Amino acid sequence: MASWAGVVLAAGQGARMKSKLPKPLHKVCGKELVRYPVELLRRAGIERVVVVVSPSTCGGIRRLFGSSVEYVMQPQVSGTSDAVARTQDRLESQADHLLVMNCDSPLISDESIKRLMDAYLDAQAVTGMLTAHAPSAQDLGVIVRDGDGLVTEVHEAAEDNRDPLGPAEVNGGVYCFDTRWLWGNLPRVQSSSSGERYLTSLISLASGDEETVIGELALVPTEILGINNRVQLARAEDVMRQRIREQWMLAGVTVKDPDSVHIDIDVTIGRDTVIFPNTMLLGKTFVGEDCEIGPNSVINDSTIGRGCRVTTSVLEQSTMEAGSDIGPFSHLRPGAHLESGVHVGNFAEIKASRLSSGTLMGHFGYIGDADIGPEVNIGAGVITCNYDGKDKHRTNVGAGAFIGCDTMLVAPVSVGDGAYTGAGAVVTKDVPASRLAVGVPAKMLEKSL
Repeated sequence: MASWAGVVLAAGQGARMKSKLPKPLHKVCGKELVRYPVELLRRAGIERVVVVVSPSTCGGIRRLFGSSVEYVMQPQVSGTSDAVARTQDRLESQADHLLVMNCDSPLISDESIKRLMDAYLDAQAVTGMLTAHAPSAQDLGVIVRDGDGLVTEVHEAAEDNRDPLGPAEVNGGVYCFDTRWLWGNLPRVQSSSSGERYLTSLISLASGDEETVIGELALVPTEILGINNRVQLARAEDVMRQRIREQWMLAGVTVKDPDSVHIDIDVTIGRDTVIFPNTMLLGKTFVGEDCEIGPNSVINDSTIGRGCRVTTSVLEQSTMEAGSDIGPFSHLRPGAHLESGVHVGNFAEIKASRLSSGTLMGHFGYIGDADIGPEVNIGAGVITCNYDGKDKHRTNVGAGAFIGCDTMLVAPVSVGDGAYTGAGAVVTKDVPASRLAVGVPAKMLEKSL
């Protein structure tokens, strides 16, 4: 069985992005550009993946992948042919075929890659490439075919004098190569007028040697959209978001106003959940079945259990267990955890705190660095004073406690099971179980009083 290796070209800084961040690390739908080809190669069954990096891209890409891929350095970005040539020492005796991908085309589908690989193997070609029909060639290479439909040349935009605005079949930046032919012919590639050695020069070399070169059309033309500037980045993200929304709607999720809803690629949504307008589900967010999310909500890297409701609120790295609800106009900051059946109303902020099952926080207030027991009532205006100007301190509230309106809990402090605080109390000392704390500073009374 033929063996494959993958090469991802990620050495370019991307000058046209006008950014301090290297182009391979810009994101589309929450995922860095360079992750798309690496993960696609894995799904295609290619285990050995080499990423070609440069001094400007190496650090960020290594932090992203660690040791899960191999790296080859291209000290100066001098063309795609030079980039692939630098993998020869690593791969020459390791694979029969090479699948090479640019890092800036995140829309290429698994189906198109499979079709290209199959067509290339069936034709016993020395190389194959993914193509698409485009209304305008613009800055893409133009495909030239012979009378038998085989590819004979690729006219690079920088070298082509033809009208870039006319329709054309264009290069998708994905190539299959027979490695024995590839390693023998890479040294023949000459520098262009721009000083770069283009990988596409191999096409005319192969054709001139009467070798077979095939071009396989992408399943959908938009797949080959490349990203060289922020306009193209936004265009690719728009296409990807539409794909993602359609995927979830076909899987049983209701999206009320699709054009206003943003869902990142690593988000998971359960069946019969409803997403209302102007809502963003970002990062690795998980939403269970039968939820109502939005309108006007932003949820980032959070977990939401079955049957929850989030109304016009913000969640960051937080957890809502089944049957809990929040909003409108509330904020779960990192580390917030609402257990099942917790109700958080409007204008509440919770940070690094756990509210246990059945606890109610109806409106207004701040709970930070706290552990709140089950069935606690948190009145309006309650604040945990968790910061003393130097350190953060925790607050503990026991089961069934009643925290009166405008109470200030000055941490570190504990309120026992079944205890009460009166309205406006400033609690600076622990309140024992079943006692009542009132006043400023609070004093302890029997709860019956």
